[in-house]
Order: sequence, then C-alpha cells, then structure tokens
Amino acid sequence: MLVRGDGCRVVDLDGNRLLDFTGNHSILVHGYGSPPVMEAIRRQIELGTCFPGPTEAQLRFARHLVERIGSLERVRFTNSGTEAVMMAVRAARRFTGRRRIAKLEGGYHGTSEDVVGSEHPDLVILPADDAAAAVALLGRHARELAAVLVEPVQGSAGMLALDLAYLRTLREATRRLGILLVFDEVVSVRVSYGGAEEHFGVKPDMCCLGKLIGGGLPLGAFGGREEIMELFDPSRGPPVIPHPGSYNANPVSLAAGLATMELLTREAVERLNAAGERLRTALDQVFAEAGVPASVTGLGSLFGIHLTEGPVRTIRDAVRADTPLRHRIFLGLYVEGILIDPRGVGTLSTAIGDAEIEEFLAALRSVLSRLRQPALS
Repeated sequence: MLVRGDGCRVVDLDGNRLLDFTGNHSILVHGYGSPPVMEAIRRQIELGTCFPGPTEAQLRFARHLVERIGSLERVRFTNSGTEAVMMAVRAARRFTGRRRIAKLEGGYHGTSEDVVGSEHPDLVILPADDAAAAVALLGRHARELAAVLVEPVQGSAGMLALDLAYLRTLREATRRLGILLVFDEVVSVRVSYGGAEEHFGVKPDMCCLGKLIGGGLPLGAFGGREEIMELFDPSRGPPVIPHPGSYNANPVSLAAGLATMELLTREAVERLNAAGERLRTALDQVFAEAGVPASVTGLGSLFGIHLTEGPVRTIRDAVRADTPLRHRIFLGLYVEGILIDPRGVGTLSTAIGDAEIEEFLAALRSVLSRLRQPALS
C-alpha cells in the first residue's frame, strides 16, 4: 500500500521509499506534488470545485489543447480516457451511419463494452504489423465500419510503437473508404509536444486523451474535425448527440491539467525523450551483460521490458516473454527500492534525472546478478 509521493519517489505503508518509474501508469509526467500543479489546484479549489455551467478553466484548457494538437479543431472533456473513447465511438457511428469499429490487435481503449477484448460482434481486429492485411480487412468491412481505433504506442501491450509506414497506410485507406481514423493518445500524447500524431506526421480525424492531461486528477478529452464535433453542439438547439455529465469538465482537474501541459513544453518533452532513449539503450546493455535474453521497447519517455529472444513488434511477440522471470525481476527491483509496473513497462517524469536512471540500472544489475546465482540446497 502506497501512502505518500514526493517528486520521483513514493513511500509505502511500511516506510519503504521507492524510486518510481511508473508515474501512476504514465499520468504524473512531472512527478508527485509538482509545485505549479499543486498551486493551480489550490487556486481553483478556493474558487469552487464544480459549477453548473462552463468555466474559465474549461475555456483556457480547451484553447491550449486545440492550439497544441493538430487534429483537435474542437474538443470536449470527460472524466477519463475510457469515457473519451466511448464518446468518440458514438460520434463516429452517428457521423458515418455505420455501426462496427475496428481496432488493432494488442490495442487497449478503456473498459467500455464496445472496445474490450476481441470477441465483440461489432469489433473487427486488424493485425498491427501487416498493413496489406489490415487494408484488406478494412476494404472487406468498409460498408459497416465507422472508425478504426489506434494507439500509436500500444501501452498495455508493452509500449510498442507502431510503424510509420503502417500508420500512413491506415490513414490513406480510411480516408479513401470513408472510415474515421481515431487516435487513442491516452498514453502516447507525451512522445511529442503535439502528441504522437505530430511525431509520426499522421493526422487522424479524431483524438482521445486522458491520464497525464489531468495532472493527477480524473480527466479525459476527445475532439477532432469540426464537422464531427458539431454533433455535440447545443448552441442551436438540442445537440444531435447529448453529452451530459455532472463532472464533465471539472474545473479542479482542468486547472491541474493545464498547469501540467504548460510545464510540458517542447523543450521539456525533448529532455524527457532524450532521457528515455538513454535509459532504453542502457537497459539493453544491462540485460546483454547479464546474459538474459530481453528486448526493450518504447518511444520517447516510455519503455517496456520483454524477457524474450528476438524483436518485439506486436502483442503476439510480447506474450512469448518469460512471465515468471519478469515477476521475479519486478519483486527484486522493489526490494532494491525501484518501482516499475509488474508488466515490465514504465515511464520517465521530469522529476527523474541522470542520477535516478543510474540508480535504476545499478539495482537491475544487482537483481540480475542474484538471479544468476544457484539456489542454496
């Protein structure tokens, strides 16, 4: 049980102080208790925690996101990334008049019934490493498909960045077939100032956000082309798609989120990404020196450790990893005072510097050294 966080470290119930490489699943890009974020929260709480109408915080953050992320011509706020995807799916269905949704194998888009797993009758599953096969499936189901959901970096699959050529092919095919391309950037928005869409140079029709945009508080957002988002517009009478919610656009979350994103400048993103590249390279070296087969994936300040031989490009590659060994390494790192996700993935925050990266690497060397030692009889 975790009881306190400060900068890049957390403290558990037993008083153990842990260097955190999770950032609460990529949310806390500036670490725990970032002074500008905490001050923004305090200022908004003094004004009020919620209101029965639009607020200045809503306007300011919406403007920031629209100016920052190219695909967002208009944007609306939800309470989570799951809700953002739900509303984007609803918009795509109404806009196209079609019902089914396509997603990539290994993609995670929240917990709504329409996008969980791969067995839902309204889902079409596309291979994540074969553009020709994906396009063939899109063509076969084009008359039924409203949207293709894409994580440019598949977080739950192990921080697997998609191939640029694959994304470009999807963009061309969906545009030609009248299918909306929806980027789920709940995890990947941090890889560039304007999100993964800026990094790859591929502009979707809609984009969904969550996690770090709330600055540690519940918040999601979705948006896209103006003609799609007009379906939610109540200014000329009842909207085509209602979007009620007493906590939608909660001003405290918006204040924390805006402070977080304003701190995440282009220069800050570049520093984070450089640190992420150094860490991934060093992790590869540590595993090689220890003689432990591993593939380290990721992009920007995201990383994934896969205990398997050969490259890991898709969820099919990732599931071949040595899961028991991964868990032993996770526990070993915890004993050494390092916290990563049990799945072997992690993120960097601006509160982490070179010294903390070296601390992580030294702990990993120690863990791998112990694992190589024969058990005592």
